[in-house]
Order: sequence, then C-alpha cells, then structure tokens
Amino acid sequence: MNIRVFNIRLSKEFCIVDQNRMNEFLDTVEVKLTSTNFVTTGTTDYWSAVVFYEPKVQLQKESKDKLCFEDLTDKEKEIFLALKEWRNDFASNLGWSAFRVCHNSHLMNIAKNKPETIDELLNIKSFGVIKTEKYGEEIISVLNAF
Repeated sequence: MNIRVFNIRLSKEFCIVDQNRMNEFLDTVEVKLTSTNFVTTGTTDYWSAVVFYEPKVQLQKESKDKLCFEDLTDKEKEIFLALKEWRNDFASNLGWSAFRVCHNSHLMNIAKNKPETIDELLNIKSFGVIKTEKYGEEIISVLNAF
C-alpha cells in the first residue's frame, strides 16, 4: 500500500490550488484509507490529509473516441441492453429520468469492460465512488447473470 500526505492551506491564495492538486491525485488512485487532522502552528492553519492508496488498474483504453452501440460485440450489446433495462426500471421506480441514474455511454463502457467486482467498477470511465456506492451491487448482479 502507498501513502501520500497533502496539506490544504486555508488562505484563499492556496486553498483552491491545494484542493485541486489533491483531487487530481485522487482521480488516479484507488483510495484504501484516509486520515485528516487540523494543524495550527500559530502562524499557519491547514488540514493535513494522509491518503493510503493503490494505483488504479486501467480496464479500458483511454480513447478520445466515444464508444457507440455499433462498437460492441453481440454479447456486449446483450449486456448493454440488460443494463439499460435495469437502469430504466430503477429510474422509473424513483420517478426519475433514466439519464439521472446512468447515461447510455456509461452502460456501454460497463458492457465493454465487464467489471467483476465493485473495485473494478470504480475504474470504469464516468463511474466514480458515488455512483458505485449507489448502484454498484445491482450492476454487478446484472453482469453476473451473463
């Protein structure tokens, strides 16, 4: 496991810069554990954050081209359609539009990469911690049906 320490200074001139630096880093790793402490030295106040992490495993090729339905194999299309049906039912039960749960492009990325675990789902483009916490187990269940 790897460790990185960030200091988020509270003054306006540094706060945003420090936060952006930390957020950029967090986008590239799988966070295992964090610890934060408020530090005051009498002259400078800041948050110190320790991040225990593992590098993300890339499941899909980084590409500027958007994945489309025609790019999927027959099996991937079948998975996509099952995910789309799950998404539409889920959204309907909440009275939401389907896109509020996941966009078709997200579902295509999932169908293409076929993650087997929640951790692998976190590596899917456009699928972060919040979506994974909300929908991850159900998505993995749909994938396990194939």
